[in-house]
Amino acid sequence: MLKMNERTGTDEIIEEITNYVLNKEITSEEAYNTAKYVLLDTIGCGILALNYPECTKLLGPHVPGTVVPNGVKVPGTSNVLDPVKGAFDIGVLVRWLDFNDTWLAKEWGHPSDNLGGILAVADYVSRTRIANGKSPLLVKEVLEMMIKAHEIQGILALDNSLNRVGLDHVFFVKIASTAVVTKMLGGGREEINNALSNAWVDNASLRTYRHAPNTGSRKSWAAGDATSRAVFLAQMAIKGEMGYPSALTTPGWGFQDVMFKGETITLQRALDSYVMKNILFKVSFPAEFHAQTAAEAGVVLHPEVKDQLNEIKEIIINTHESAIRIIDKTGPLHNPADRDHSLQYITAIALMKGNIVAEDYEDEAAKDPLIDTLREKMTIVEDEQYTKDYLDPEKRSIANAVQVTFTDGTMTEKIEFEYPLGHRFRREEAFPLIIDKFKENIATQFANKQKENIEEACLNMDDLPQMTVNEFMDLFVK
Repeated sequence: MLKMNERTGTDEIIEEITNYVLNKEITSEEAYNTAKYVLLDTIGCGILALNYPECTKLLGPHVPGTVVPNGVKVPGTSNVLDPVKGAFDIGVLVRWLDFNDTWLAKEWGHPSDNLGGILAVADYVSRTRIANGKSPLLVKEVLEMMIKAHEIQGILALDNSLNRVGLDHVFFVKIASTAVVTKMLGGGREEINNALSNAWVDNASLRTYRHAPNTGSRKSWAAGDATSRAVFLAQMAIKGEMGYPSALTTPGWGFQDVMFKGETITLQRALDSYVMKNILFKVSFPAEFHAQTAAEAGVVLHPEVKDQLNEIKEIIINTHESAIRIIDKTGPLHNPADRDHSLQYITAIALMKGNIVAEDYEDEAAKDPLIDTLREKMTIVEDEQYTKDYLDPEKRSIANAVQVTFTDGTMTEKIEFEYPLGHRFRREEAFPLIIDKFKENIATQFANKQKENIEEACLNMDDLPQMTVNEFMDLFVK
């Protein structure tokens, strides 16, 4: 029998993650190629977010005028920050508009959120190495850490539903970021184990700010908070701070008993590069991913319904269970964070305008009374096959269908999309559009000359991995 104060071995989950980060060689060309597009797409999403004062007010040093040697350069700004605040700021930028990549399973999330920590630490480490006469980090090393962070977060999400116990998905960002940035900072097995154990002990924030009646802007900085905390814990571990080997499994006091109702945290499959290869891009619409195919259907129907919007009797949306649980919202929507997580609002905008842009969630756009009129005419129906295919690892569909009935009894065709444009099954269709999205996003902040320099340097996909990290980050400095 285990004595009360007898130390146990390190939890298996922690060991598996550490072994993967330290020892797994990523050999998949598909994963590396996809990671290049994720990197550019994520940076572009962050640049676009700079157009929103509610986002930019959160950026910059805690104490104005702070000087940080070899500090992190935050894309689209002139800020040079310490790695922890740099991770927060980059994380806030990439997540603000809900436009970066997505992973859907029993838990949901956005694995490119980890780039807050990865880019901040990579930039800091690279500049420090140059200052000490050593070779800088290459973008290829960033891509490897991206693949590994995606994998850790995504595989944890397959079978372990944080949302079912009221916890926020960014906890898995904290776990994934902690593992890879500790390695990037020079940590070995002991340091990564210790940092990971502290991340599990940290626990997760509640999902309160993602759901009615409390939906709010914290959902847009929660990932920045998680990835910056990961950098902090990694730095502590590098300094020799101890860990807690049975952080998950200690009876009565471990994460599983305290926060996970006694259930066991599991890894459904061996860690490799599955998640990066299957990641979902938000190609066209800044909207919660469970609504992406509904938005596509609405856009297809727009030419047919645009002149009859006041004659609509009913709008049927067939969807999957997770969409109903997360974004089926009736009643008042109080702010942009509420609206971009409403299946009905997103579909209404698509039907009305034939497109969706971030401005459509702002208060001014939401004043249009037709939006709420259409929302009131919507009926949400679960399609059990959609729900089944959503969880099928060979399909990973995110299906929605939309059909409109008019007051004269006529109706549109039922428009169905099983797989959104950013799905692995539609990669070749999506990649050119992801580059177009990147170009459009950076054009919102940079003058033509700098924009041309960015495009020339970044869009040569063969050479991008050999660029130094600091050269890459310097491209986006204002």
